[in-house]
Amino acid sequence: MANGTPPTKQSEAEIKLTFDMRKLWIDHTIWTRGFIVSNLAGLEDQKKVLERLLQNQVDIGNAIKPYYGKDAGNKLTELLKEHILIAGNIIDAAKKGDQANLEKYNKEWYRNADDITNFLTSANPNWSKKELTDLLYMHLKLTTDEVVARIHKDWDADIRAFDVGENHIIKMADALTAGIVKQFPKKFE
Repeated sequence: MANGTPPTKQSEAEIKLTFDMRKLWIDHTIWTRGFIVSNLAGLEDQKKVLERLLQNQVDIGNAIKPYYGKDAGNKLTELLKEHILIAGNIIDAAKKGDQANLEKYNKEWYRNADDITNFLTSANPNWSKKELTDLLYMHLKLTTDEVVARIHKDWDADIRAFDVGENHIIKMADALTAGIVKQFPKKFE
């Protein structure tokens, strides 16, 4: 490597956690996109897509249970489901041009992101509050960019926001994985 530091060898357990976390969070962006498209277009599959998106939040909560326990996994699921339901309210308000509710739900969405950050950083001191806040806020911004682009039928911007959002969510998944590995090194030997 350029700085003279040899690359670290990852254990099979760390590689598996990295893959699993990336898949869960990529699924989060894929099903969120599916819901945005379905909702804004008024498609018949809205309810089913939302159910699948909410299941993804359960899956993410379940992924942390081996490290933080059942209650923590369930709490993360609860916070992430709130994240999704608020996003649905934001989409509905944006679709209707309802600025008052759009502003109200957007504030709730950022408050929920802060709640997620506070929860995670209380569970793991290796997760930086600033880093997680920045990562979650950027996720919200990129999701908002997708919704706005679709409403304005700016398909290039819509696709760009999704692509950037997917790359960003991988970065967030990797930050979460790194914190878990650092906190529980014996599980990754």
